[in-house]
Amino acid sequence: MGSLPRVSVLLPCRDAGTTLDAALYSLSTQSFVSFEVLAIDDGSTDQTAGILRAWEARDARVRVFSSDRRGLVSALQMAATHSRGALLARMDADDIAHPHRFREQVAFLDANPAIAACGTGVRYIPREAVRVGARRYERWINSVVSSDDIERDLFVECPIPHPTLILRRSAFESIGGYRDVEWPEDYDLILRLWASGHQLGKVPDVLLDWRESAGRASRTDARYSEDAFRRCKIAYIGRRIGGRSVAVCGAGPVGKAFARALLRHGHPVAAFVDVDPRKIGQMVYEIPVVSMRERDAYRDCYLLAAVGSDRGRADIRADLTTRGLVEPRDFCAVA
Repeated sequence: MGSLPRVSVLLPCRDAGTTLDAALYSLSTQSFVSFEVLAIDDGSTDQTAGILRAWEARDARVRVFSSDRRGLVSALQMAATHSRGALLARMDADDIAHPHRFREQVAFLDANPAIAACGTGVRYIPREAVRVGARRYERWINSVVSSDDIERDLFVECPIPHPTLILRRSAFESIGGYRDVEWPEDYDLILRLWASGHQLGKVPDVLLDWRESAGRASRTDARYSEDAFRRCKIAYIGRRIGGRSVAVCGAGPVGKAFARALLRHGHPVAAFVDVDPRKIGQMVYEIPVVSMRERDAYRDCYLLAAVGSDRGRADIRADLTTRGLVEPRDFCAVA
């Protein structure tokens, strides 16, 4: 293969026979050619192994490894162990990389040496299967572009779609690679990069088709449930909270769920702040619900804008900013 590839693609596969060929074809036609594909067959029982071996035979950049069913994190770590590039890229066996994905991301990282990892915009496919919620998420994730955007919305959702990720090997190794934890391994990786002081970025263009299906792990695995995501966020949000008490802006389902999680992890919650007159004056988990007029009494607290809607978060952000609070130093949004 001559000189070492710049990019190593970590491609875990399990029973991906219906989509794998298209995914590999999209990699083979990249305009940036200095890459290798580390394809890990994680105990497939369909035609995945045969497809991988056929690609390995005709494209020297494809390297195939097999294991029994050890799971996604094990497959990713195996791929990383065998990789040789200074940049590590993620790709799933059911997604489609646009032809200039690697070219654009490598150029972005070359032009921004302070950024350790970057993603791209995405487009859910097939469009007829994409529901309203997924379309809303697609719009949101494609709107979170700059490093400041990513920093701001880090605890709303994972701001970098994992199949679009390219990161520097040095950063990956500095945090110990992937971990097998009780929440999403991709979000955990992004949050550990952030917590270690690494800067994150994104190429604004849509450079990956992200396949939507009922069988996706994010739809079926308990580690990708709302509760698991919330546990993950709370595990890292303490870096922002510090030793302060928390005031939760929003006494609805999102706010209550975060308050419960905060209390379980030892973060005192001083108050809920809400606009609903039916809630104001009530006690929730022995915590008072106060009005927006009373929130200045909790300026020493770290504030969480804990509401489910984009509009609600925007309104809270605007109000707190008008009052001289600075995001994310004094408050941040969660969902």
